[in-house]
Amino acid sequence: MPSYVVESYLADSPAAVEEARERARSLADKGAGVRYVRTTFLPGDETILHVFEARSEKVLREAAGRAGLAYERIIGAVERSADSPRQVHRAG
Repeated sequence: MPSYVVESYLADSPAAVEEARERARSLADKGAGVRYVRTTFLPGDETILHVFEARSEKVLREAAGRAGLAYERIIGAVERSADSPRQVHRAG
């Protein structure tokens, strides 16, 4: 399944970060074909990045809307495991 990064801007607040993380986790419940992978917060940039696997960008956008997850953009991503460097999953 293709991977995507959902990018948002967020003030450096533990409560805000946890709320955004919970909304991201709930996307799997809001959209068939969406799997939450992880969230990374970059406090110095006030940027939060959520990684998902989804059947398509459209499915992910629809699920984000239903979950109330605000975002600036959704970007196709390439995931590579440290355990298997030759396996690459491409979005798109």
